[in-house]
Amino acid sequence: MKNEELMIRELKDDFDNLENSLATLEFSLGHCREIGLKDKYEDMDLVMFESLTARFSRSSDIYTQKIVKGIVFLLRENAVTFIDRANLFEKLDISAAEDLKLIRDLRNEISHEYRSSDIEGTFEAVMEYSDKLLEIIEKTKVFLLERKIL
Repeated sequence: MKNEELMIRELKDDFDNLENSLATLEFSLGHCREIGLKDKYEDMDLVMFESLTARFSRSSDIYTQKIVKGIVFLLRENAVTFIDRANLFEKLDISAAEDLKLIRDLRNEISHEYRSSDIEGTFEAVMEYSDKLLEIIEKTKVFLLERKIL
């Protein structure tokens, strides 16, 4: 099997995993929109928002670590760092580089709990950037479909 065929198969598998992850992200996002942003949350509200942050983190990780890297390899681009890849995706008209950087930064903050003192700010940012992540992923899917990769 050719190396490119293997890369395409892996990218397709990763995209399937991403779409499964997105289904749970969208489920949590819908519930959190119903709850809304508050100064004080009930325990079940916190459970839903914590699920949302975990699902955002997982989905953004699959996207940035698997999908973006897979596309870079398939295109045979020399984009070693995440910033290089974000800039490439801007040139490909998939995403603004700054949006990818902010999504990645938010994912890192969630994973390392840098913002634990500002839980409401974290929830607000996750709701905003979940929408942005979904938009970017849709543009990525269109990009891959147009090139007959997916």
